[in-house]
Amino acid sequence: MLTEILKAHQPFQPVVLFDPTKDYLYPMDLTAGNTELTNDILDDEHRFSDYVTQLLAKHNAVFGIGGYGEHRTIYSRSAHFDTGDEPRRFHLGVDIWGPAGTPVYAPMDGRIHSFQFNNQMGDYGATIILKHVLEGITFHSLYGHLSVADLEGLSVDAPVAAGQIIAHFGPLHENGHWPPHLHFQLIMDMEGKMGDYPGVCRYSERARYLANCPDPNLILAF
Repeated sequence: MLTEILKAHQPFQPVVLFDPTKDYLYPMDLTAGNTELTNDILDDEHRFSDYVTQLLAKHNAVFGIGGYGEHRTIYSRSAHFDTGDEPRRFHLGVDIWGPAGTPVYAPMDGRIHSFQFNNQMGDYGATIILKHVLEGITFHSLYGHLSVADLEGLSVDAPVAAGQIIAHFGPLHENGHWPPHLHFQLIMDMEGKMGDYPGVCRYSERARYLANCPDPNLILAF
């Protein structure tokens, strides 16, 4: 039902600004099929960040995008994704790769559901979650890998307007030690969680998580 409601309300305000008539968005591949992305690069956050920057420059791209429903090997760089018998490798959001400090905008009206600094290697870093209601249906949008300064002065249930700047891409040392980017994810049921929700799940659990996390491109429209 949410999928049809989102389709009916398109287009939404952009989450990041670009000109679709002339700006190129490079489709990022972070699967095992990308043989350029070696362990030597992944194990060094600065080399990994340089790799992304150089890749976007090579293709004259404003942003790199992609990742929803992508099975990624890159999460082996962090023990955060390797708890339990089966590691988490299946990505549930869309990543938008670009320079630290890039503004992030609310795509629609909402309220702040929760926020948190998830300060662990490989985690979201600074995270904001918004709550939205369309046609009586409640759902949430999650923004991960933000600047820590964006959490200052926030309060739960504060209103957020469509088109309002809510955050910025965070630098390496405060975004979970990832190359600067935004993780954008839709979530219907937060399952009681505050300031955090899995953005990567086990492959065996993908059906359940995909049912709760619709395709973010319904809003992004990349």
